[in-house]
Amino acid sequence: MCGIVGYVGEKQALEVVVAGLRRLEYRGYDSAGVAVISDGRLEIRKKAGKLANLETLLGQDPLPQSTTGIGHTRWATHGGPTDHNAHPHVSADGRVAVIHNGIIENFAELREELQSRGVELASETDTEVVAHLLAEAMPDSDLAQAMQAVCHRLEGAFTLVAMDPHDPTTVVGARRSSPLVVGLGEGENFLASDVAAFVEHTRDALELGQDQIVVLRADSVQVLDFDGAPVEAKPFSVDWDASAAEKGGYELFMLKEIAEQPKAVADSLRGRLDAQQRIRLDETQIDDGVLRQISKVVVIACGTAAHAGMVAKYAIEHWTKLPVDVELASEFRYRDPIVGPDSLVIAISQSGETMDTLMALRHAKDQGARTLAICNTVGSTIPRESDAVLYTYAGPEIAVASTKAFLTQIIAAYLVGLYLAQARGAMFEDEIRAIMQDLSDMPQKVDLVLDTVEPVRALAQEYAEAGSVLFLGRHVGYPVALEGALKLKELAYMHAEGFPAGELKHGPIALIEDGVPVIVIVPSPRGRSVLHGKIVSNIQEIRARGARVIAVAEEGDEAITPFADHIIRVPETPTLLQPLVSTVPLQVFACELATVKGHDVDQPRNLAKSVTVE
Repeated sequence: MCGIVGYVGEKQALEVVVAGLRRLEYRGYDSAGVAVISDGRLEIRKKAGKLANLETLLGQDPLPQSTTGIGHTRWATHGGPTDHNAHPHVSADGRVAVIHNGIIENFAELREELQSRGVELASETDTEVVAHLLAEAMPDSDLAQAMQAVCHRLEGAFTLVAMDPHDPTTVVGARRSSPLVVGLGEGENFLASDVAAFVEHTRDALELGQDQIVVLRADSVQVLDFDGAPVEAKPFSVDWDASAAEKGGYELFMLKEIAEQPKAVADSLRGRLDAQQRIRLDETQIDDGVLRQISKVVVIACGTAAHAGMVAKYAIEHWTKLPVDVELASEFRYRDPIVGPDSLVIAISQSGETMDTLMALRHAKDQGARTLAICNTVGSTIPRESDAVLYTYAGPEIAVASTKAFLTQIIAAYLVGLYLAQARGAMFEDEIRAIMQDLSDMPQKVDLVLDTVEPVRALAQEYAEAGSVLFLGRHVGYPVALEGALKLKELAYMHAEGFPAGELKHGPIALIEDGVPVIVIVPSPRGRSVLHGKIVSNIQEIRARGARVIAVAEEGDEAITPFADHIIRVPETPTLLQPLVSTVPLQVFACELATVKGHDVDQPRNLAKSVTVE
């Protein structure tokens, strides 16, 4: 959610920090601010609204030159999106400037304590409390020691980055259950909530672990735990460059990322077979013998990732005969879920920092479950805390609404299902190889869909004034329907619902009235053809009540033609793999409809790319 950037080096810090914040705009925010150290003083500028508002302020009231600085884009939690609540926050004595991501859960108690000592607070935020606590700890210690003492007092999940004008060559950061990475340069070093902030300058980075503090100087990086003991941080290299986070000639990041899906799918499949043509994961500490003892699988995820998990359920159950539950991570640990040593818990998160999913993962580990992460961000918290990980290699996804991350999460889920089948002997090796061959054909099929979506844009324009759009699906088409509806909610700010088509007569059919557009994900007439016949019956039911039917149907499926007002064709695909092609037109439909409405497609209102607070 919030974007964080820190810099110490030889360049002008303000330029580095603002450029970094610009690369983090996709995370979602409602105010921005920067701080530098000059002549032994903190200089702060901050403004509610978009980064452009801050840049205007900086043009009117420039900051002095400095080679040490921090910057922040805030997504409001405690206190509204105002100038006063924007970060950085400064202690009353001007000794400390702090920026913060996360929530300090005991801030009310700490705020009351500070006020009882006569401290006046200038904002409604939990962050300002930290600034005053750090200042109180400073007379007897340096900033790093003060950070250690204060972190022990804080409850909740947080990333903190602070500066002290008495030590103008140092920036100190701390993290607990919230993202913070170090960028390693030549004569300069960086801190950020996301590598995108500094990848223009360096692709060498350090992972920071749980409850760790980093002391950043131009020529050194020191990592400590909250007790001050030195810690060996794990280095890693960013596998994409700054150009991957640019629009590349597209009007929108979302359009670029939709177009990148064939490559993302191909990259996520590449290198998954070893020399013996057996599937392998990226990293695993789970022995195949342990996997053979697993009696259930639980998928935990939020939002779009949960829809990928629902697709995973169909595939994993079919291939392994193991029962699979799909749980919303935000609900998982609050209902005493039944997991244990015989359970495999799969956590799906694009960022690897989704707080609800991280806390659900930790709860599962506390119950003794084995854990596996599906993630797009190397070095993030969820993969680090899991027993095994499968990275999706989608590259940076900047638009808030997920597209290529969703498709690659589905690919990863298929690979996990096949890996489990392989480890447990649930499928013959030639069966697994045949499915891998089908998967290898998918980039080309996704590309074919993209080549034929122009009529979808016209459809979106035709239905731009609709008050509601409904989505129906069966089998793996049901999570696709949910995902299509979610995209319209996120981007077009309109009512949209996805339903299992078989549930129509149990309530949702009451929503059908004359002219309502209904997008139907039609199962293949091949294979599970009984589903095809049933969804044709569902279409007839809604058409009889005046619905306008938009069918997403397989090439060659002429049986659907008499019953649909519009047909979006997708290539013939094995049933379980159909979501990879049927989802794409729905992404284009939502993007175009939101564009027609004049909305900010890449940064929809009230949403953040990575939800790092519960």
